[in-house]
Amino acid sequence: MTATTDPAQGEARADERPLQVRTPPRSRRHTLGRVGAYVAATLLALWVLVPLVLITFVTFVPRERVRDFPKTWWPQEWSADTFLFFWNSAGVRPALWNSIVIALMTVLMAMAIGAPAGYALARFTFRGANAYRITVLSTRAFPIVILSIPLAVTFLIWGIADTRLAVALMHTALALPFVVLITSSIFLSVSKDLEEAAQTLGCTPFQAFLRVSLPLTLPGLTAAAIFTFVLSWNEVFAASILTLRNPTLPALVLDALTVSPLPFQFAAGFFLMAPSLIFLFLIRKYLLGLWGRVER
Repeated sequence: MTATTDPAQGEARADERPLQVRTPPRSRRHTLGRVGAYVAATLLALWVLVPLVLITFVTFVPRERVRDFPKTWWPQEWSADTFLFFWNSAGVRPALWNSIVIALMTVLMAMAIGAPAGYALARFTFRGANAYRITVLSTRAFPIVILSIPLAVTFLIWGIADTRLAVALMHTALALPFVVLITSSIFLSVSKDLEEAAQTLGCTPFQAFLRVSLPLTLPGLTAAAIFTFVLSWNEVFAASILTLRNPTLPALVLDALTVSPLPFQFAAGFFLMAPSLIFLFLIRKYLLGLWGRVER
């Protein structure tokens, strides 16, 4: 006898078999890649954040506790003694004032020169525009030490050596590539059609810029100015070479680093990094948009 099987029953049994879902190798590699990226990002964040947290905590403990080891994750006693020790040290306040004035001068000069260049890159098409962008960015690869020494000689000839103007000029030269590229991205985010529409209603090109493009780009331009301020605030090498009697705060700290006590060093580190962290936190959304998510 030959056993016969109903086709419908065979299909039903086939449906009852457990399904074996195999993860495609490509998806598995993608998952492993994402896990590796998260692990790398976490390690990188810890590598950056742990020293910042340590410096902040040590700055606000009593001076006699600065050398305690091992450090606790949360200080047992808080005090402004270490911070006030740095604040009242000789030369700190004049150097702080020099840093603020030089940073403001750098912002004014860099924005006055760099913003028009960025506008030209965004609005006009000309031969060699991409090469110009690369050339502007490549100037940052030029070693500061090679640039500072001829500039120091030039400033001596001009009679502005060891002045705020000399350091501001140097910081402007260092900040200009970033200002040009950032402002060009800002102006690209505003459609040129808006300016052309304003001109059809009777505005001159300059009036169309003032009444249409400038209000729309003002937050981004403010972010670029703050970024320039932070660049000047943190710059130390050129300021150390170009100043002797009127150093900026980073130059003063670098000069006193090997002879100053440990509380001075921790408080100085906190004082230098705090404004930068605050400014970058405030403008982070503009920076992310400028470099990666530009919308036309």
